[in-house]
Amino acid sequence: MGEILIAATARVQHELLLFAVVGLAIGGMDDLLLDMVFLCRRWWRRLAIYSRFPRMTTDSLPASVRPGRIAIFIPAWREAEVIGPMLRNALAQWEHGDYRIFVGLYPNDQATLDAVALLAAGDERLILCVNEQEGPTTKADCLNVIWRAMLREEARTGTSHKAILLHDAEDVVHRDEIRLFDVMMDRFQLVQLPVLPLPGQGHWWSRAIADHYCDEFSESHGKALTVREAMGASMPSAGVACAFERQILERLVDDRNGGPFDPGSLTEDYEVGLRIRNMGGRGIFVRMRDGDGGLVATREYFPDSLDAAVRQKARWMVGISLAGWDRMGWQGGPAEWWMRVRDRRAAMAALVLFTAYLTLLLWGVLLISGVFGLSHRIRPSPTIEPLLWLNFGFMIWRMAMRAVFVGHSYGWAHGLTSIPRTIIGNFIAMMAARRAMFLYLRSLTGKPLTWDKTQHRFPQLEQTA
Repeated sequence: MGEILIAATARVQHELLLFAVVGLAIGGMDDLLLDMVFLCRRWWRRLAIYSRFPRMTTDSLPASVRPGRIAIFIPAWREAEVIGPMLRNALAQWEHGDYRIFVGLYPNDQATLDAVALLAAGDERLILCVNEQEGPTTKADCLNVIWRAMLREEARTGTSHKAILLHDAEDVVHRDEIRLFDVMMDRFQLVQLPVLPLPGQGHWWSRAIADHYCDEFSESHGKALTVREAMGASMPSAGVACAFERQILERLVDDRNGGPFDPGSLTEDYEVGLRIRNMGGRGIFVRMRDGDGGLVATREYFPDSLDAAVRQKARWMVGISLAGWDRMGWQGGPAEWWMRVRDRRAAMAALVLFTAYLTLLLWGVLLISGVFGLSHRIRPSPTIEPLLWLNFGFMIWRMAMRAVFVGHSYGWAHGLTSIPRTIIGNFIAMMAARRAMFLYLRSLTGKPLTWDKTQHRFPQLEQTA
């Protein structure tokens, strides 16, 4: 009986291994191709542009030819602990900008209402927008409430806004971003700035979970989005530090939704970026330094607990990887198709990772069984060994690339420690994929999606600096 069980385990392990190595090889080639496009673009720009012209900074940035007022949308549900410090910092950083901050609130969230009302008293730059419904609804619904409040403000003052800028209640904003958005909106319909997660604090496990966001955003906002822009593909909004042209966002208004954002989506910001591209709008990802050499970016703390990280990534996975197939389709040309495949591969990638780890576990079981004389060997498929070596090469390359990008943003020590954190990121991705699948299946049965937000915190300003 034991020999039969071991033989069956060996057969299963072999088939799972074949699936895993093929899946990892496809993903590895996809990542390598993206890396090659990025490196070629970087070398070309260094030789053809920056060798003749100095890099522009916000200090050398010319003034907008069509200056206008910026509307900042901040949806808030149970953000009493962070919304006050965030708004005080934003108002101080943007002391001389032409803008209005619209904060979306809920009638059953009195603590957040009180925190914002205290700051809004006597400051015309800050406007409260209270939802008619009790919270939580969805973030998109809250943004639509803010949109309608902005229209009322425009009617009252007779001043139309030039652009709509999205931020979250925990964001640490940059002093130059209002001016930068004002200039870039003269030419583009969507402008995205980098998002840099703040390094984690506290226990090593909490730091590792928070820091794996630093690792992922260093690559996605240091490489992937620049490649999307270079190839003419859509520029997805990250939901923060992203501005939309007022007129093109108005074209997305659906009377059934009460605004331009779809309340049935958990990734409404991502979808708006793709819809703008479908309408012919131009998006750009801007990485620019300020006069002190710092990157103009939004910084914030990301989840540092396993449960919060899984819930957040599951929400992203439902909206982009699963629901994105039927909601957004496959419009555009080859470059757009490639980018949408990359966006939607997260669930399948998690399955491949799970299979790979399960294969490793079964290999350990077979190895131990051999010690007790119960080994059973199966002749491997001829493709497995070369694919194993190919994947090993891809793994070394991926680790090196990640360490370089993370090190560039956070220092060499953080870059080196990003290599073992890959395992933590894989574990979170697999758990998030499982949760996302259940959420998506429940949504197909008619259960509405709600705002499954995570708890936020705002840093001490001296630590941020």
